[in-house]
Amino acid sequence: MASRRTALLFMVVTLAAVTAAQSTVGQGMAGQSGAPESTGTQSPGATNENHDPLLDTPPLPKGKVTLIGGTVTGLDQIKNRITLQPFAGKKLNVFFDDRTHVYRDGIETTQLGIHKGDRVYVDTMLDKTRVFARNVRVITQLASVDARGRVVRYDAASGAMTLQDELSSEPVTFHVNSATALKNDHGSASASDLKPGTLVTVKLTPGRGKHDVAREVSVLAVPGATFTFSGRITYVNLRSRVMAVENESDKKTYEINFNPANVSNSNALHEGAQATIQAEFTGDGYMARNVAVTEKSE
Repeated sequence: MASRRTALLFMVVTLAAVTAAQSTVGQGMAGQSGAPESTGTQSPGATNENHDPLLDTPPLPKGKVTLIGGTVTGLDQIKNRITLQPFAGKKLNVFFDDRTHVYRDGIETTQLGIHKGDRVYVDTMLDKTRVFARNVRVITQLASVDARGRVVRYDAASGAMTLQDELSSEPVTFHVNSATALKNDHGSASASDLKPGTLVTVKLTPGRGKHDVAREVSVLAVPGATFTFSGRITYVNLRSRVMAVENESDKKTYEINFNPANVSNSNALHEGAQATIQAEFTGDGYMARNVAVTEKSE
């Protein structure tokens, strides 16, 4: 009887142990097959999987882009640095990297296309504390450009000449040398005509140095010279004593200052009237010495 109870007790304990083991295994399997619990954090690579701060090139800096033109006086390919002498101002260091686009005469190349002595135009941006080159344009194929305005100063010894450009209202400095052709309406002009106030047009060839070189200077008007204009009056302001005349000979419009006392038949002076004007170029503009209104427009 005792042996039978012992056998039954052994079976109950064995069944309980097996049941407990099955329950533990089931819970473990369920934990493996179910979705993992959220811990509120992500794996280290989850937030930066598209950018490696050590290997990837950083984005371009944000801010204003400033164009600087000048001559390359130094180049360090190891430190990725250009030493630039601007056409106006002091030398500065400009840095470049894989984000920089380099063009040589309009064709994209690498930083190996930049040489000491090159004339360059650089789109710069401030990258923290350094000046960064976004684009570098190397110019070796020089083209002619034109300028028109009044002479501000001319140094015959050095050939340096400064012009107040009519289009930009900015001073333009260049050099006149022995190869520069000096012309006027009658043929050849002389260097003595290049006095302050003289109205000229200039054909410039960008130089490889600091200043451009004038290939041709045409003298249009020297202070004290007189001119005759004939044509239709397109504008007149009696208060400011200014009129504009569409000159028939060259089809250009000229702004002319006048004194009403020098106008014959002043009652006929209005927009649309025909007039002949004798004017003197003063260096600041044209001043009418005599205005004759010849006829009225229909």
